[in-house]
Amino acid sequence: QVQLVESGGGLVQPGGSLRLSCAASGSIFTINDMGWYRQAPGKQRELVARITWGGSTNSADSVKGRFTIARDNAKNTVYLQMNSLKPEDTAVYLCYASIVHSGGGFPTDYWGQGTQVTVSS
Repeated sequence: QVQLVESGGGLVQPGGSLRLSCAASGSIFTINDMGWYRQAPGKQRELVARITWGGSTNSADSVKGRFTIARDNAKNTVYLQMNSLKPEDTAVYLCYASIVHSGGGFPTDYWGQGTQVTVSS
């Protein structure tokens, strides 16, 4: 059993900042990729940023230079620092983690419950 718990969403004015966190807990041997997707009303879910266990990252062009993804492997936690937020960043942000269980086997993708980010004046 694995849980991903997100925090840090909310309402912010354009140009503001937010920091999202997502902590994984449960039967975890190791976590491969972790990352964030977002889904706005009427739009498809899109990748925001991802990070490997070793720290390699990639992100959507729309957030490059504004969002930074990081992780703490000791805490099984991934972060998303969002700066210079725009109204078009408004969405539900969902974290995911590719987890290998303590019993071994192939990795399984788990998702958080989602946290709302609203950018509005």
